[in-house]
Amino acid sequence: MKASVQAVLLPKTAMLEQPKVANLIRELRQLTALTQEELAAVLGVAYGTINRWENGRMQPSTLALKQIYAVLKEINQSTSQEVRERSHQLLTQYFAA
Repeated sequence: MKASVQAVLLPKTAMLEQPKVANLIRELRQLTALTQEELAAVLGVAYGTINRWENGRMQPSTLALKQIYAVLKEINQSTSQEVRERSHQLLTQYFAA
């Protein structure tokens, strides 16, 4: 599930502040059933980076936010109605323009 960020345009309100980032990362991991290590691999970052984001010790870069947004958009194409609805909620909650 490697998401492409080449053409991803983030809404202008995409710079999230803590604790929103921590909540987003945690909710994304729960939605995808990924561990911190697995999400790190999907986003192309180190495990420690995911850990620091989720524990509120570090903010993701704009590129990382684009990657997270791209993952959510990709999940939003899921065949599962429940997963589509939850990913749409996360997109709206954290990336509403």
